[in-house]
Amino acid sequence: MPPDGAMTGSRAFRGEHKAKPLKFDPGKLKGLSERLIRSHWENNYGGAIKALNAIERRLAAMLPEKDLPPYVYGDLKREELPCGPGPVILHEHYFDSLGGEGRANGPALRLLTDWFGGDEVWQAEFTKMANGLAGGSGWVILAYNLHTGELHNYWAWDHMHNVPMGRPLLVLDMYEHSYHLDYGAAAAKYVEAFMENVDWDGVNRRVEGALGARLA
Repeated sequence: MPPDGAMTGSRAFRGEHKAKPLKFDPGKLKGLSERLIRSHWENNYGGAIKALNAIERRLAAMLPEKDLPPYVYGDLKREELPCGPGPVILHEHYFDSLGGEGRANGPALRLLTDWFGGDEVWQAEFTKMANGLAGGSGWVILAYNLHTGELHNYWAWDHMHNVPMGRPLLVLDMYEHSYHLDYGAAAAKYVEAFMENVDWDGVNRRVEGALGARLA
């Protein structure tokens, strides 16, 4: 058991994560209001950042406690992924997916054509999965698997259920907070608007990074 104060300065427990600024003007998206985007970024993504920092700091304080039952520590540790890295990382990929013209091109288009026969087939599945999550919660994730070298759309009903070794390339948030301010229960209209704003330049950079990691 580490002595009291052993967690001081430990990077694993620093609790100093900061929100990434939006890389696009939220007032210039097509079909997605600035009010919606700012509320989503500040409250949901920002809330995940705060939760992750609080959990890390609390873990740092608890770990040196010699008489603390392991299950008490375990209870908090179990909340770390769903309350912290999961929603933080997925939200960052979601916002990084926005701010473009919505037309696939470059390495991403070639990869979609290789695995789906074209971006139309890929988009048909991606949007069908998204609409299947409407009224509930979850994520649709286009991911390249670094282990298998395969490209698939994955359905995730929460922040933790993702494919092992999957590198997210494009992420769509289907929790109601992502669309309710603009569309109420009309989630399909939100999905259409998201697709019109996809930043494929950003997706291409992630594709190149994923392919490079696979080759390495």
